[in-house]
Amino acid sequence: MARDGYRVSQFDEDSISGRPTRGNSRRRTKDRPDFSKAEVGQVIGVDRGRITCLVPAGELFENQVQVTTVKARELGRKGVVIGDRVRLVGDLSGAVDTLARLVEIIDRETVLTRTADDSDPIERVIVANADQMAIVTAAANPEPRIGLIDRALVAAFEAGLEPLLIITKVDLGSPQAILDNYSGMDLRHIEVNQQTGAGISEVRAALSGRTTVFLGHSGVGKSTLVNSLVPDALRTTGEVNDVTGRGKHTSTSARAIPLPNDSGWVIDTPGLRSFGLAHVKPEDIIESFPELVDGANECPRACTHVNSVGQSPPDCALDEWVSQNHAGSAGEGRLTSLRRLLFALQTPSS
Repeated sequence: MARDGYRVSQFDEDSISGRPTRGNSRRRTKDRPDFSKAEVGQVIGVDRGRITCLVPAGELFENQVQVTTVKARELGRKGVVIGDRVRLVGDLSGAVDTLARLVEIIDRETVLTRTADDSDPIERVIVANADQMAIVTAAANPEPRIGLIDRALVAAFEAGLEPLLIITKVDLGSPQAILDNYSGMDLRHIEVNQQTGAGISEVRAALSGRTTVFLGHSGVGKSTLVNSLVPDALRTTGEVNDVTGRGKHTSTSARAIPLPNDSGWVIDTPGLRSFGLAHVKPEDIIESFPELVDGANECPRACTHVNSVGQSPPDCALDEWVSQNHAGSAGEGRLTSLRRLLFALQTPSS
């Protein structure tokens, strides 16, 4: 038998509903909720889908409430990172077992990114809205990794962050070898003796009023330094392996920590094994070596400054320019660092 254009049997006629009419269907709309008046918070922690925020953002710390939130479905796969300023709705009391909803990520002023290695096309955002990068390295135990410092500098300049080099464990070794590599750069540096506390006050002054992301490989004393600056931070510290000379990962996740007296933020990150720069264009890396820019301008237009085996190309003018203007190990060391980075970008990591 037929009804409303459908053919049905006498056995299932009563169980079949007709097609909804246009009048009964829910109207679609392009309008979206307006969250412009929603409370603004600052992301200080991200852990397995739970996002910890301080509300309201920008107020005195003693007046803020720590709120646990979840990301709204409407945001899709858009990631939330430490330092983000976000809009929140729902229960903002911060009471136990309450959840607010994170509905909007406010446009970021700065974004620090890295890739897993130099062949990985996927950028991973480390932190948002920082204005300073503290690159932490040890004078000894473990031995400084100049290549990682260079990479961090490139990332800082690319992200628009002001770099600050902090050399720890100067009681165990001389920092001079590290400083010689950057003698031609206008790079601020502070030496810290964590046994005596020398240099801690200088670091605290350099961080005052800033949002500073701390980067460094494992074992350099980064968490110890954070604990000295913020005694309540309680960041886990570890020892350096006597056999490998490498430190252990003691900080397992990034965390934003307010400095005492509302004087700024420290964003502590886990120790790095590598710092991929696949997102940085090779032609932009020279800008991270300002003392070599004038020399690069003397090169032929298509000069890559490094050949397929990591050496100087035949027509590159940088070697002669360095010998005339920056003679000595410092200038040669900076040119070697530049070529090492350029070579790493054109040679995918294994």
